[in-house]
This record gives sequence, structure tokens and C-alpha cells, in this order.
Amino acid sequence: MNAQANDGIRMSENIIIADADYMDSVAFDLIVNFERMINRPLPKADLSQWAVCVALDGGVRAGRNDVQVVLVHDEKHPKMENFAPSDYAHELHAKAFTDPRLGEFTLTSVACGKTISKEEYIENVMRTLLEHEEVRRIMVIPDGNGDAWDRLRRLLHGADDDNKRITLFAMQPMEGGNFRQELLGYALMSALGIKADEIK
Repeated sequence: MNAQANDGIRMSENIIIADADYMDSVAFDLIVNFERMINRPLPKADLSQWAVCVALDGGVRAGRNDVQVVLVHDEKHPKMENFAPSDYAHELHAKAFTDPRLGEFTLTSVACGKTISKEEYIENVMRTLLEHEEVRRIMVIPDGNGDAWDRLRRLLHGADDDNKRITLFAMQPMEGGNFRQELLGYALMSALGIKADEIK
């Protein structure tokens, strides 16, 4: 991945915002379960492949797109254990990669802790994104184990679906709202290199 000079969150047309700690724990569960099921070791999840899959599920189509990926994590966790690359400060923050089909993906990592929780941070960012007309697609991976989903559902109750395509990702269908839903597991399985014919 290539270094970027800008280390802030830019208002791109396409924005992915993810609770990286939750994503990392789900990837671990998938690795443990699928290694037993398909009887082979799995590599760490490819972060760029995951981001491309989420973008596609969120409505980004082929072209010269700009996709901003925001990885929100607890300040106690300097890296993800089940993704590659994984180190927030040295391998992910202010870095970028180019996908030949979808365009450029830029990455930002944000550490949360004593002053603001991950849930509060994601909710605050979502409020800001909803106010910016240039943001057309928002893809969110909240923590599926706490109240993050309910907080976002309430926030998005009056969202303008005509001007923004908002997609929330979870591991199973959740109580809905004024947004689309996609299953997070598909993007993670692709990032882990699990092929459809292996799980028939």
C-alpha cells in the first residue's frame, strides 16, 4: 500500500466506515470454523480484497472511483490479528491501494478510547456524512454485539435514501431501517480466500 499525505477523513463520494475490532473478531471466528469445515489452513484476511467486496456490495461500480476506508479501533489495539496488512499506525493509516476495476481506496485509522467510544465516533461521523452532498454511498460495519446497530438505525430513520445509498453490514439480518443491509460474511469469506465450491 502506498503512503498518502492526507491523514484525515476526506469527503469522498464513497465511504466505508468499520469497527475494525469487531471485524477482526468475526474474521477469527470464520477462520476457526471454516478451517475445520474445509480441512485446510486459512491465511489472514486480505484487507484490500475485503474493502473491494464491501464497496461492490455497497453499490460502487467499475470506474475511476475514490473510496475512503475508515477503520475505527480501540486505542488498546495497535493492530488487527486476523487481517493483512494489520498495523494501524505503520501499515494502514494514510495508505492507499488501487483496484483495477474500482479505482483508488485510501485508508484512515482512528483510535478511540477514554474521550469517545467507537460507537459514539461512528455515530458522529455518520451525522457529518449525511450533511455532505458529495458523499453518495456510505457503507458501515458496526459492532454487531452491542447497541451500535440500534443507534445507527435511530440516526438513519429520516435519512434521504434518494440522494445517498446507505448500506449497513452484519453477520445476520437485523431489524431494519431506512438503509440497505448486506451480510458481512460474504466479503470476509472472499478476503480469506474461501471458494464457493469448498463449502457446498
